[in-house]
Amino acid sequence: MILRRLLFGPAPSAGIGYSLGLLLLRASVGAMMLLGHGWGKLTSFVERSSSFPDPLGIGSSLSMALATGAEAFCALAVILGFATRWAAVPLMVTMAVAALIIHGDDPWAKKELAVLYFFPFATLFLTGGGRYSLDAFFRRGAH
Repeated sequence: MILRRLLFGPAPSAGIGYSLGLLLLRASVGAMMLLGHGWGKLTSFVERSSSFPDPLGIGSSLSMALATGAEAFCALAVILGFATRWAAVPLMVTMAVAALIIHGDDPWAKKELAVLYFFPFATLFLTGGGRYSLDAFFRRGAH
């Protein structure tokens, strides 16, 4: 009975597994984005901003500032579960631009990472941060 419920039962949307799953998703994808992409842009902003790609025609420095803001600060917000849905939007846009414009003419292998990042952030946009997030803490009220 337990195995059947685990395999075929409804998704436990309010259960501990669902909440822990969202925490794991937020922490892992947020940390990978922050440490693998955002931190490097943040620490080398001055050196790299003049030569950063400008896919939207808004200037290299502004393009890098937007990408850095998303990949560093929004990723940190996702990790903490702070304004999770709002923080996911710039990350989704950045990954869509990377996949469709920056790597638009490249083979799939070049686009794949941006696409793989896009979907967890889209999922968090739809679900929110879950029970173990600052969003939930503030929603309950800080007692």
